[in-house]
Amino acid sequence: MSEHGINTTSGWKKSVLSSEVTLKDAIANMNDTTAQIVLIASSDGTLLGTLTDGDIRRGLLRGYNLDSPVLGLANEAPVVVHPGLSHEAVLKLMQANHLHQLPVVDVERRIVGLHLLDELMTPGERPNLVVIMAGGMGVRLRPHTEACPKPLLPVGGKPMLEHIINRVRDDGFKRIVLAVHYLGYMIEEYFGDGSSFGVEIEYLREEKPLGTAGAIGLLKKMPTEAFIVSNGDVLTDIRYGELLDFHCHNAALATMAVRQHEWQHPFGVVRTQGVDIIGFEEKPITRTHINAGVYVLDPIALNHLEQKAHCDMPTLFERMKEANNRTIVYPMHEPWLDVGRDEDLQRARKEIGSGDKV
Repeated sequence: MSEHGINTTSGWKKSVLSSEVTLKDAIANMNDTTAQIVLIASSDGTLLGTLTDGDIRRGLLRGYNLDSPVLGLANEAPVVVHPGLSHEAVLKLMQANHLHQLPVVDVERRIVGLHLLDELMTPGERPNLVVIMAGGMGVRLRPHTEACPKPLLPVGGKPMLEHIINRVRDDGFKRIVLAVHYLGYMIEEYFGDGSSFGVEIEYLREEKPLGTAGAIGLLKKMPTEAFIVSNGDVLTDIRYGELLDFHCHNAALATMAVRQHEWQHPFGVVRTQGVDIIGFEEKPITRTHINAGVYVLDPIALNHLEQKAHCDMPTLFERMKEANNRTIVYPMHEPWLDVGRDEDLQRARKEIGSGDKV
């Protein structure tokens, strides 16, 4: 797993040294890595301290030499974080403390990763596939969609789908598959192979509508890693990389992004037991989680799809759950808008056109 802004593959391990090494070893290590930090660890991987270029320079000024042990120079109480902390929270913490590196440790203080400020500021490229469902007929948006597929409806000077692709690209994802059906040729003509948008685009062509999950079964090659699926009419500031990392961290077969929805009852509610009144609630507020139309699936999830058969994503999740697979939710708080009706389209045009985030 490679978490957004965290070197959680073999990269961070290159920066780990034992407490017995010398200052010379630490300098050589920094020259070999781009992290510019040494993580001093015990034999079981417990973090004992950190050593940065500044620590080395201060040590040399105090009379340490290249044969001095690193533990005497190390910061034995560095700022650390646990896995799962959001991108925004980590970035704010690092900026507030003027940190360029931030170790990630588990509850037993064993090293499990390393945040690098440069990577947090500029997300690294991710190999994972992103599938965007862009084949819907947009019936509720007629007459706007009579001669234009819904994903190409302009919002803020560009098609809705272009906003999604740009967001995905800016989060480090370059491999995109568009599932198209209704007026799909117009989408293909606009986006082509994706090169002019800084991504690589392939197409799944549905002969008939296959639902929000069915088209995934048309993938020519089964993905080898977890992949993201998004509806083509969802405008959101969600961080796709964090969603993917959350999915991987929780070892689920499928993850559904959900958003809290509040609904206030227009009347006072009377609570009863039989014919007896047991209480009153004045216009109570009901809070539920709604499907946000963005998902992460492990490749094995495709085994629950029938070839060229209609299937919506909630149905796929039900099948996986019935097979005793772990399916989880990703509670999102970011701005989000499902552009399914004319009033949604007008709201999106107003907010994005004015420069506001959706």
